[in-house]
Amino acid sequence: MKQAICRFIYHKLLGWKAEVNVPDFKKCIICAAPHTTNWDLFIGKLFITAIGRESGFLMKKEWFFFPLGIIFRKMGGIPVHRDKRTSMVDQLVQRIEKSDTFHLAITPEGTRSANPDWKKGFYYIALGAKIPIVLIGIDYEKKCITAGKYLLPTGDIEKDMKEIKLYFKDFKGKHPEKFTIGNID
Repeated sequence: MKQAICRFIYHKLLGWKAEVNVPDFKKCIICAAPHTTNWDLFIGKLFITAIGRESGFLMKKEWFFFPLGIIFRKMGGIPVHRDKRTSMVDQLVQRIEKSDTFHLAITPEGTRSANPDWKKGFYYIALGAKIPIVLIGIDYEKKCITAGKYLLPTGDIEKDMKEIKLYFKDFKGKHPEKFTIGNID
C-alpha cells in the first residue's frame, strides 16, 4: 500500500520518472547527488519507496526537534552530531555488520551549497563494511532519478572518488549553481 501511494505521488502527481539499473543489494550505501535543496529528501524518499526499496538517511541533528524529529526518525533518519568527536563511520560499520539488511542514503557534498571538497564518510563506511556504493543521481531538469551505477570501494580513494564524481557530472539539481564535482584531474 505504501509503495502504491508513493508511486502514485512520485509518478502521477509530481510527474517524475525512475531509471533503475542496479541490483537491490541486501546492504549498501547510497551516494545521492546533487543535493541542492531540502526537497531532495522528500523526492528521494518517494523514489526509493516507489521502486519498492527502503533507505535510511543521515541528517544534521539540528533538524531533529519536536515534532520534526519524530517524523524524520520514522522516515529512517539518523541524526548526525557534527560537534562531537565520535566516529560515525565506525558506528555505522558496526551497525551494518550486525544487520541483515542495511541501506543508507548519504549526500557526498555534505551541504546544499556548492562544495568541491566532497565528504568521504560514505566511502569509508562502505569500505569498512565491504558493501557496494550505489550511485543515485537526481535530475530536476529531466524530472528523473537514476540509480545507474554501483561500485565496490577498492581502497584507492582518489581513483574511486573520481569515478563517483564523474557519474554525477551531468545531473542537474533544483539549483544547479549550488552543485559542483570540483576539480577531478
